[in-house]
Parts: sequence; C-alpha cells; structure tokens
Amino acid sequence: MKPLDPRLLRYSAAARGYLAVTVVLGLAATGLILIQASLLARLLAGAATGTGLTVLAGALVTLVVVLVARAGATYGGEVAALRAAAAVKSQLRRRLVDHALRLGPSWLARHSSGEVTTLATRGLDGLDAYFARYLPQLVLACLVPVAVLIRVGFADWISAVVIGVTLPLIPVFAILVGLHTKTVTQRQWRLLARLGGHFLDVVEGLPTLKLFGRGKPQAEVIGQVTEEYRAVTMSTLRVAFLSGFVLELAAALATALVAVEVGLRLLAGHMSYQTALLVLLLTPEAYLPLRAVGAQFHASTEGAAAARDVFEILDTPAPNASLTTPASASSGRRVSLHTDTIKLSGVSLVYPGRDRQALSAVNLTIRPGDRITLAGPSGAGKSSLLALLLRFAEPAGGRIEVGGVDLTSIPVGEWRRQISWVPQQPYLFTTSVAANIALGQPAATQAAIARAAQAAGAAEFIEGLPDGYATEVGERGLRLSSGQRQQIALARAFLHDAPLLLLDEPTAHLDAVSARRLEEAIVVLTANRTVIQVTHSQNETRDISRLFTLDQGTLSQASSPCPAPASALLAVTS
Repeated sequence: MKPLDPRLLRYSAAARGYLAVTVVLGLAATGLILIQASLLARLLAGAATGTGLTVLAGALVTLVVVLVARAGATYGGEVAALRAAAAVKSQLRRRLVDHALRLGPSWLARHSSGEVTTLATRGLDGLDAYFARYLPQLVLACLVPVAVLIRVGFADWISAVVIGVTLPLIPVFAILVGLHTKTVTQRQWRLLARLGGHFLDVVEGLPTLKLFGRGKPQAEVIGQVTEEYRAVTMSTLRVAFLSGFVLELAAALATALVAVEVGLRLLAGHMSYQTALLVLLLTPEAYLPLRAVGAQFHASTEGAAAARDVFEILDTPAPNASLTTPASASSGRRVSLHTDTIKLSGVSLVYPGRDRQALSAVNLTIRPGDRITLAGPSGAGKSSLLALLLRFAEPAGGRIEVGGVDLTSIPVGEWRRQISWVPQQPYLFTTSVAANIALGQPAATQAAIARAAQAAGAAEFIEGLPDGYATEVGERGLRLSSGQRQQIALARAFLHDAPLLLLDEPTAHLDAVSARRLEEAIVVLTANRTVIQVTHSQNETRDISRLFTLDQGTLSQASSPCPAPASALLAVTS
C-alpha cells in the first residue's frame, strides 16, 4: 500500500482544508518539540550546576507554556484529521451510491448488494484511523526527524551523523513488514466484506430460507466464514505486534548507540553537559514519529483497503456516465416524448462477460401514442430492450435517436423523468406506503398520493392497513402480497405521470384474481400514453397496436391479435 494514496485526496476535495490545518499544526508541533528539548536541557543543566530557581523561573514558565501549546497542537491536529475523515467518508459514500445507481441493475446483479453495503458502511468507517492517526503521524514522520537532525547537527555533528545513519533503518524495517501486512490485511478485508454481505443477504432472505428448510446450512456457511475471518484477524494482529516489536527494537538500539557515544565523550570532557542533555532528549524524538507511523499504518490498512475497493467501483465506466451535455446544446431544443419519435437503428447489446448478444440488429420506430407488446420466451431479450430504453445499458452497436437527437446526448436524469417503469418485482423500501408511492415525486402532496393509489386500485387495501398510508411495509414490502406490491408500483407510475410507460410482465407472478385487478388498473394507466409492454406469452396480449416477438435477441413483427387503433402509429425500419 502506498504511504499516501493520492486518490483519497482527488475524490475528497472537501477534506483538503482540514488536511492543510493538520500539516500546519504538525509544523508547529515540530518547532515546539525543538524548543521543549532546548528548554529542558537548559533547566536540567542549570539545576545540576547549582543555578538558582529565580534565574531558571523564566525558562520553567516558558517550558510549561510550550508543553501546553504542544498538547494543543496535537489535539487540534487530531480534531482536524477527524473532520477530514468525516468529510472524506461522506463524499465517498455519496459518490459510491450515485455511481452504483448509474452503473444500473446489470452491474448490481453481478455484485452482492450486501458486500456493497458493507463497503459503504463498515469499510469506509475504517478511514477514521487512516486520517485521524496515520496521516498526522505521517506528517510528523516527514518533519520531525529532519528538524531534529538539523538541530542536533548544530549542537553536535558526530551525534547527528550517528542518527542520520541509523534513522533509515526504521522505514526499511517498516516497509519489509508492510509488504507482508498488505496481503494479510487485504485478505482480512475481503473476508469481512464477504461475511457482512452474505449475512445481510441471508437476513433479507430468511423467510424464504425457513420456508424451504435451508436456514441451518446458511448458518453453517456464516460460521465457516466467521472462523476464517477470526483466523485472519489474529494473523493480522500477530503481524502488527511483531512489526511493533521490530520497530521498537531498532529504535531502542539506535538510541542506545547515540547514548553510548555521547556518554563516552561527556566523560572525556569533549562535550558540555547541556549539549549532551539536548542530544539525548532529541534523539528519541527523531525515531518516535517513524515508530508511530509504522504502528498506525497497520491500524489504517483496513480503511485504505476498503477505499481501494471503492475506487475500483468509481473507476468502472457507467453507461452514459460522461454524457452531461443538455440536449438543447446539441440539437437546439429539448426532446419530449409527448411529441418526439424514438428510433432504434441496428441496435445490438452485449453484457460484460458474455459472448452471445442479448440483442442483435434491432430496428424499431416508436411514435407518441403507440401501444406495443414484446413477446418471447425467457432470455429472448425483452428486458434487455427495456434496459436500453431506461439507459441501464449502452448499445454495443447501432444508434438510438429521439426526435432526431442521439439518445446519448440527452442527460440521463432529463430522459428518465419522461419514463414510468413497472418491473416484474418492484422494490419497496422499509418506510411508509405513502413514501413508497412518492418515491419518484418526493414533493407530492398526500392528496396526490391518494389519487394515484385510487387510480391503481390500491386505495381499498391501503385504507384497510393499521395506519393507512403511514403503515410501514417492511423490507422489500414483505408485509404486503405480490399483487399489493404491484399496485403500489402502478400508483408510483400514476403519480409520476410520464409520457412513456414501460411494463415488464407486471402480472407474471400473480394469481388470476390479482392479475385481473391489476390489468384493469393498467388499462386506466396506459390511456393517452406511449406504452411498451413485455409479456411471456402472446396469449396474454390485449388492446395493442402492434405485436413483436423476440427470439434470441432478434426482433420481428408478428400478426396483431386485435385490430390496431386508428390513432396508433408504429413503423419497423429494415
């Protein structure tokens, strides 16, 4: 691990001011160390030679002031470092969450949500030790030895040479130990992330595990990972203690060497008593910051390892992540799905790590007011086409245009505000029913939320809940049935009131009664909107203008099961 990872500063501009204060206070502490040693040597030498207390009173008062100032500088540096850590953690967490959302469901599906959660919480909390302990000591380790060496050189050049020769032994030993510590600590963090992530996933799926009698095997897995983490943690502590012993031994031997040569020359009368005291007082101060930074290095490695994992995620290219130019800048106007046509020309899609194309040369033109159904077996590419429209994925080939404007030139937020999406399994958060309905419209009034629930057919069951719209739905909405969760999702779509509606098999996992109620709500929802509905079977299609089938990523037009409405406009380009 690098002594100072520049990415922590690059991604955390808010902490630079605090770090600058830490450096300034480190410089002040260095100067105070030199003044303290000089005053103490003078006082001890004066006391040994019989100098009166009245003569030494001024130096004694100054020494007390210096000690208080040094304690204040140390305290202030630690407070500034802690504030820097808080700023860094806050900024990195926001960046991590925002970037994970930009990466989209396809990336999240390949990574454990539990591990990402552990990384954003327990992992980044480890940066406290990095900023509050390691960085201040690193500043002192760079300043104090050099300052001490210069000051000792003016007092006694022979002792300065001895210190200068032995001083590099401390960082050499620290680097040798650190090379071994890096591997052990990284393994410790990986196991912690795996343990935290797996435990979170097990807790979320506990009802299902109990239902199928798989609770005990998962408990055994958690026990196994916990035991591995315990063993690695003990190994890391063993390395930390041994490294501390090595650094302390090297510093003690170097200090003893200086003390021996100073003592011999003092006995021979080649050095004054005050100079000898000054050298002996400053010599430990030269080695102390290096020993301390080696010890704090081990305490900070977990946070630094977690930060590296965060940087790996932040460095992962996101679909359209760099495209922030407003559509008006490239086309002279803003696109609107109320009036603009969506055109897919030869669009292909390949997911990372897969050889086969999810979509192959798809050509489709969707005009405002169209009602389109995409049918096909599982894995045919239906959800992949919706992912392209939602900009959760980027085309590997071809082009998507909206009103003649390339889709990639439209800011993601501006584009998604014009889309309502009802997935197969909508996610509900552990909050109230009203908050879940207003997920995309946080400023919505209670009356607007109630109207959206009424239009989705959800008002009746919501009003029957213990606290009505204020009822907590539980994690993932487990306190509600599948049909009720889908009705909440439809209420979200009603409240959002977007011109383009994407329906991804919303009735696929419902019983006949719930599916019929949901279809009735969908009929109301789809009025006066452009609708693209995904279904598993052509037999489920109804009230559409055109039917398309997807088979192994290839789109083709099928016969419409019902007459197309006169207002429907849809063209397929070849």
